[in-house]
Amino acid sequence: MSPPVFQPSSARPNAPKKIILPDLVSHCTFKLRCSRYKKLVTTETKKWLFKDPGNLLGKKREAYHGLKCGLLTSMCYPDAGYFQLRVVNDFLTYLFHLDNLSDDMDNRGTHSTADEVLNSLYHPKTWNTSARVGKLTRDIRPESFYKRTILTATPGTQQRFIETFDFFFQSVTQQALDRATGVIPDLESYIALRRDTSGCKPCWALIEFAYNLDIPDEVMDHPTIRNLGEAANDLVTWSNDIFSYNVEQSKGDTHNMIPVVMNQEGVDLQTAVDFVGSMCKQSIDRFVAERSQLPSWGSEIDRQVAIYVDGLADWIVGSLHWSFESERYFGKNGRNVKATRTVELLPRRS
Repeated sequence: MSPPVFQPSSARPNAPKKIILPDLVSHCTFKLRCSRYKKLVTTETKKWLFKDPGNLLGKKREAYHGLKCGLLTSMCYPDAGYFQLRVVNDFLTYLFHLDNLSDDMDNRGTHSTADEVLNSLYHPKTWNTSARVGKLTRDIRPESFYKRTILTATPGTQQRFIETFDFFFQSVTQQALDRATGVIPDLESYIALRRDTSGCKPCWALIEFAYNLDIPDEVMDHPTIRNLGEAANDLVTWSNDIFSYNVEQSKGDTHNMIPVVMNQEGVDLQTAVDFVGSMCKQSIDRFVAERSQLPSWGSEIDRQVAIYVDGLADWIVGSLHWSFESERYFGKNGRNVKATRTVELLPRRS
């Protein structure tokens, strides 16, 4: 599908005080479900995270409670067993921690973090580090996070997880460089980079892990399967740019699709929000269209592929609803924002 055509918005003040969010929740008709293990995995992951008194002190600890990561995990992997859901929740908690760290890093800092983390995963039995971020990777309850993953994950799943996590670090390094130099990329370059900075791709590999799937590599590499993953990634990522825009603009962060569109097309804020919203709706429509075109690989593979694709759909609908339940984007006002779709803009921090 081609991008939506810009429609000029009505005249607005130069410094808008609010934005109106697109109605993405109504556009997404996938069924929202939640795991019965939500409370249990939330409690257990918090025990792991806070077993070291030095982890996430003060406001950072408060912010973690408001994140509601266990809810996101439970909505996006609703049928996973407890063991698998717990591993996934630990990883998503860790991914948010890395995302927060990378926001404050330069490109040298992200290189260093990538070395620590990826060595912990590529060499879980032999790699030793005193760096805090590397220890967090190795010491998740109580064995290595990756040691728990490989207990049931297939070799293909393991390879896809590590490779896509590697892509994540390569992309956040470029993001840090852009931030340091004040570069606002063009839309095409931004989309390509954002598909990796989102961290969605390793989460797609964890769908395979969560449901004990053993899908052949040639099936996972089929264009339709890849297109479904890309459409889901785009919806989760671009909608996140809309939801996180207010907090990010208050910090002067321009690594977001909305200022990219404003800069490239010379449009105002609300027009850019509407444009990104239209692209989000198109990504859901792309997913539905690709899903209807799935080929057959035989009854057993088809059964597993259906579970995997349902997992992508769970991520689309789960992430949309979680964004208003979490306090990460709208504080304690998320449900009101969900109902009114109106966001009062925060002042810029000095």
